[in-house]
Amino acid sequence: MGIVNIEDELHEQLRKASKASYRSINAQAAFWIRIGMLSELNPQLTFQQIVVRELKEAGVAPAIVGEPAG
Repeated sequence: MGIVNIEDELHEQLRKASKASYRSINAQAAFWIRIGMLSELNPQLTFQQIVVRELKEAGVAPAIVGEPAG
C-alpha cells in the first residue's frame, strides 16, 4: 500500500463524495481511480456501462431501468 499526495481541494471533494456514497475516503479514492483507469482503457463505454460491467463481474445482477427483470 502506498501514499498518494493530492491537493487539499481534491481531498475535500473525496471527503464529501465518500459521505454521499457511504464509502470511506480511501474507498472513494480507489473507486475514482479504478473508474478513471477503466474509462481511459475503454473510451467507447459510458460511466454507467463501466459500472454495470464491474457489478456483473463481481456477481451482482444490477437492475437497469427500462429493462424487464429476469
